Amino acid sequence: MIDPSHGALSIARQCKLAAISRSAFYGPPRGESPLNLSLMRLIDEQFLETPWYGSRQMARHLQRQGYAVGRKRVRRLMAKIGVQAVYQKPKTSQPHPEHRIWPYLLRNMTIDRPNQVWCADITYIPMRRGFLYLVAIMDWATRKVLAWRVSNTLHADFCIEALEDALARHGPPEIFNTDQGAQFTSPRFTDVLLDAKVRISMDGKGRWMDNVFIERLWRSLKYECIYLHAFEIGSELRAGLRRWIDYYNAHRPHSALGGRTPDEAHAVPLGYDAAA
Repeated sequence: MIDPSHGALSIARQCKLAAISRSAFYGPPRGESPLNLSLMRLIDEQFLETPWYGSRQMARHLQRQGYAVGRKRVRRLMAKIGVQAVYQKPKTSQPHPEHRIWPYLLRNMTIDRPNQVWCADITYIPMRRGFLYLVAIMDWATRKVLAWRVSNTLHADFCIEALEDALARHGPPEIFNTDQGAQFTSPRFTDVLLDAKVRISMDGKGRWMDNVFIERLWRSLKYECIYLHAFEIGSELRAGLRRWIDYYNAHRPHSALGGRTPDEAHAVPLGYDAAA
């Protein structure tokens, strides 16, 4: 349909008339080089240790390891995997200028029972020849992972699927807290919560500690699962994630839960007398 040698119509005009994007005409974008994929993994690993590193410090860290990289390249790769220094702004995804930002509702609140507050976050998952993104929804009080999905893009669809799955399995929470990423401020996402009569809460800009429990989940997941395996394809990654998350929920005790697992804490809250 598109004739690059057309004398009267540019490629852009032909694409518009044919109702396709120019990117569709030119073909899929090139993936990252093997070196960039290695750098992205190193950046992700270091960010778990030093989440205050910006592009300047991260570039210096990589240079000390023998990589000839500049700050501009590191900044682009950090944006690609969705990490930014915690003192600057929420680090997973950029806010959308046209989306509503909801107020933070958890200040000075005691959170001590299942389904009182849920939280959600997105993280980058490195693979052998590429990467995917993972979203998880967690019950704040019990640390239980209620639902998760993986995606090759940061569109809101996979976040909505995870939310709908969690609501179907566990019913609505009282409050749902996220950062200000565009996936979570999307009206398509917030409308699901509003329809379920859930109050929406969003972290203040730069308040990464508000989601500290799910940040700890990412650290454990990556060191105990992702970095120990070179997952080749999405199906392998999903199977590995499923095994680890099942283990985390059902078999991993937490000191903050009195030595119980998230599944046990979610079923019987701490201090609740099941025989009463």
